[in-house]
Amino acid sequence: MGSSILTAQDLSKVVPSAEGELTILHELSLELNKGDSLAIVGASGSGKSTLLGLLAGLDLPSGGEVTLAGQALSALDEDQRARIRAEHVGFVFQSFQLLDSLNALENVMLPLELDGRKDARERATELLQRVGLGQRLTHSPRQLSGGEQQRVAIARAFAAEPDVLFADEPTGNLDSHTGERISDLLFELNKESGTTLVLVTHDERLAHRCRRLIRLEAGQMVAPLEP
Repeated sequence: MGSSILTAQDLSKVVPSAEGELTILHELSLELNKGDSLAIVGASGSGKSTLLGLLAGLDLPSGGEVTLAGQALSALDEDQRARIRAEHVGFVFQSFQLLDSLNALENVMLPLELDGRKDARERATELLQRVGLGQRLTHSPRQLSGGEQQRVAIARAFAAEPDVLFADEPTGNLDSHTGERISDLLFELNKESGTTLVLVTHDERLAHRCRRLIRLEAGQMVAPLEP
């Protein structure tokens, strides 16, 4: 597995509310190695997406520390955290977040071009073929089904070969058959590239395919981090 790629130590998130301070996460700790897969499960409002945002450096904790690829995120400014994400992190969202003005190939090429990769077209084409969309390169998102759009989003997320891929309800908008195919794809790419997967999901079948699982209730870990 290799050494630790992502750790959280005593992670807490407290926000002001009308009733006073609201604790969204309370002193949560975890450690993931390269190639690990972790599912974060729990009811709506349990703190899952908040935890994902903190682990990815999209938000800062009220207490505790996240270390990503050897960098303590709270020690960095916003630009430095953005750079860490660009270098080490990929994202897949429930809403796909593809650019309508670009076709499938251009959507996948975009992060590679921003990174200055000369082989952006070749790499993007290869990934889209890998996810079964070799015949859909010039199709816009509007011309693709939900499952096809999610496959484009996965190809884009893996394009820059991230150390960690964060996925927020990656099968949430898909029917069960398409969701199963998307799950297979995530784990195939996880295995091939050694990318660490961190998934927030309501899908118990998807959750139990992960090597490790935590269950949140009211911001606290109620199921331990399975080995």
